[in-house]
Amino acid sequence: MTGPLANRRVLEFSRYLPGTYFGWIAGDMGADVIRIEHPRELAKRDTMLGGRADPAARLRARARPTETRNKRSLAINPGHPDAKPILDALIARADVLVEDFRPGTMAAMGFGYDAAAAINQRLVYASVSFAGQDGPLAHRAGHDPAALAAAGVLSRLNGQPVPTLPGLPVADVLAGAHATIAILLALTAREASGRGAHVDVAMIDAAMPLLMVALGRAEDPATIGLPDGAWHPKGGVWRCADAQYLCTTDMEPRYWARFCAAIDRIDLVERQFDVAAYPQIARELADLFATRPRAEWLALFETADTQAMPVLTAGEALRQPNATARGMHVILPVADGGAVEQIGTPFAIGGIMPGLHRAAAAPGADRDAILGEIGLDADAIARLERAGLFSSTTGAA
Repeated sequence: MTGPLANRRVLEFSRYLPGTYFGWIAGDMGADVIRIEHPRELAKRDTMLGGRADPAARLRARARPTETRNKRSLAINPGHPDAKPILDALIARADVLVEDFRPGTMAAMGFGYDAAAAINQRLVYASVSFAGQDGPLAHRAGHDPAALAAAGVLSRLNGQPVPTLPGLPVADVLAGAHATIAILLALTAREASGRGAHVDVAMIDAAMPLLMVALGRAEDPATIGLPDGAWHPKGGVWRCADAQYLCTTDMEPRYWARFCAAIDRIDLVERQFDVAAYPQIARELADLFATRPRAEWLALFETADTQAMPVLTAGEALRQPNATARGMHVILPVADGGAVEQIGTPFAIGGIMPGLHRAAAAPGADRDAILGEIGLDADAIARLERAGLFSSTTGAA
């Protein structure tokens, strides 16, 4: 592959989003990304995601996640006595290391930031965690919803007076995206200083920018409470006659006027800011949308140039013509002869075309090639295999 990161090497000690996000973007942009995968963690994942599936199904399941593509795999037990010289050699050759363990875990294995920086002073070392590397919550573990709760976001995410769990990994994706920004900035700074840095990204911190609009409109942040769940003209989700849903966002006065004209309710134009009338307007609009199928409404709004879109399922969104036209629908072959569908790179840069994507192969599929690059021959690799380096049964992490 070619791309702006074609001369960069990334070591990924991460297991799930958000830690795997940077490696996805870096791999799409041409970097050599090596996943350091603990056999114990692989066994856990098999248990959670269906380890009894047939081999072909397991291979497709591994290849399916978007964030695993364009990465090589080295399945190795970092706690094994023979692991350190191998991982130290890989660290010495890397530009970036990303890890998503609880603070202190990598250091306990002998691969914390200080140890890694002593080997490679140019290394950008990124730690992506629940609450960050310091602060009162640094010792805590948590997943996406807990990060949203601690960030103040869960209280407002669904726009309703009763918070509910999100159906998407919002904090994971935001933390991964912020980690990507920070790592690229650290690589840029390295060009001037000649030294790498420790990048510290917390899921809680990364979710807090979702509050920017609400905070920017409040004289006192303490006055920002739970949403009331009421409709107002900035947007609505409507059920149509065919039980399909559409979303409108005609917040600006000119779009609100177009919307009102399109539905033949010119009388509502002057009531856009009549807050007391909102409940009644919402009921009337809900009744109106229930009189026609979604396709008719969408055609009407497109002609009127209003802001309306169908509420699509994940599969519908991935396969819609716009996603295809913008390269956001990717189909990759899998070794068993099948194929997987993924999300494309979520941005475009003029003059830069990512190379052909590669779906993830079996765990450890690139072991011999990776170890050969640091000077280990077939006999040495066989000896390490007999010693248990590539299993979870010897050593502890």
